[in-house]
Amino acid sequence: MLLFPTPPNPRPPALRAALAALIMGAVVWPATGAARPGAVPAPVPAPVPPLAVSLGDGLATRYAAARAEILAAVRTADRHGHHRRAAALRELAAPARRFLAFDGRDGGRAAEVFGDLPAAREIAVLVPGAGVDLDRYGPLRGGAMRLRGALGDGSAVVAWLGYATPSSVSLQALTPARADAAVPALRAFVRELRAARPAARIWLLCHSYGAVVCGRAAGGLDVTGVVLLGGPGAGVATAAALGPYAEVWAGRAAGDWVALLPHVSVELPFGTVGLAADPVSPGFGARVLDAGGGGHGDYLAAGSTALASVARIVAGAGDGHG
Repeated sequence: MLLFPTPPNPRPPALRAALAALIMGAVVWPATGAARPGAVPAPVPAPVPPLAVSLGDGLATRYAAARAEILAAVRTADRHGHHRRAAALRELAAPARRFLAFDGRDGGRAAEVFGDLPAAREIAVLVPGAGVDLDRYGPLRGGAMRLRGALGDGSAVVAWLGYATPSSVSLQALTPARADAAVPALRAFVRELRAARPAARIWLLCHSYGAVVCGRAAGGLDVTGVVLLGGPGAGVATAAALGPYAEVWAGRAAGDWVALLPHVSVELPFGTVGLAADPVSPGFGARVLDAGGGGHGDYLAAGSTALASVARIVAGAGDGHG
């Protein structure tokens, strides 16, 4: 039995062919480059106090503790000959950068802050998609910086790399397994943030496979809203599953290749392949924002239509359309 319903008026041969092509590409795509992210050793991070305790004077101490963890991971990576990872970590350890948490194991976990978190009226938590790890962190950071610039004073953005993302071209990216594994960490982080900043407007901004993560995690979370950008699926059947009080938006750029993906689920011997409903489809029920004409990686690009739409939504200053 299919886990999710087939869209109206399906074209089964075309859909099956497209999905088969994705699966074959995931299976035969050659592995090249550096060592697997999870193969790079790193020390176990020390516990940190709850964010509500750290706000104010204690926040600088928490940032310093995270930087110390990054520097410890640099030394471990160098000692084991993983110099590419060590170089990437040295960039993260720059004194001006601020991390609420860091864990260098299994590809890496990090939560980097842009803006004044204790004073922010709006807080956006960016949840990335497939292929993002400590070695490929730059695009996530760049998007967070551009969104913070678009929002201006009175806002903060957190780049939340809090889970082991699937490889960009892999069977992992075609199933919700990695998203389900990410749910406890995302829920814990958002609840900690809400406890620390009860009056702030908190938004989840979820790109690509991150839309599946947010779809699986958002139900019951006390967030102002959820924005799904370029999602290959939503992880759930309808926007109503994301919570009774969350405002749900979705956008897809005109040049985004995810529009070509079939929104079906197929039972295979090793599990279910498929990521649930199309976030921008009328049946899903999200409000559709103007995402412009860019590609899959352009949603938070400088000057993009999507960036302007997202900033208006998060700031509560517009309806997501130019």
